[in-house]
Amino acid sequence: MRSQRATAIALALLLAGVLLWLTTRSVTEPSPQQTPAAAPATPARDGPAKDSRQSTSVPPERSTLADALNAPDKSITDDLRLVAGLLETFRSNFLQTGNPTGTNAEITAALSGQNRLRLALIPSDHPAINRDGELCDRWGSPFFFHAESAHRMDIRSAGPDRKLWSEDDAVYSP
Repeated sequence: MRSQRATAIALALLLAGVLLWLTTRSVTEPSPQQTPAAAPATPARDGPAKDSRQSTSVPPERSTLADALNAPDKSITDDLRLVAGLLETFRSNFLQTGNPTGTNAEITAALSGQNRLRLALIPSDHPAINRDGELCDRWGSPFFFHAESAHRMDIRSAGPDRKLWSEDDAVYSP
């Protein structure tokens, strides 16, 4: 009786192990002739067609989030809100680290894709980025960034006189 019970338990454990293995094993890739049922349609792109079996690396689309930065029909207030929005978008993708840190050039580099996700919220060749890699206001002066915390950043424009800490400075403080 004991040997039958032990055999039944061993078979049950073996069956449970096989079922677990079947449900957790990796699914094999479909062959090139098979098309996955839920594969999204890929929009046509300019240029030569590529073999679908080749590994293709589609370049990320250029971010348009900063297109209106320093636009003639906008104001410095609009610009500051836009930069604050870029920082908010950055923080929402880097929840553990929050704001990019460092100098203006380091913050600009992080916003333009020099981060662990390679997330470029502003193109590195944006006209508002000067030759030193700094994000500048509509008068060509680098913004001043002051991180109050990981999730709060003050942004200051030197204003038309191009001097920080003068009466015409524009400040965004969340």
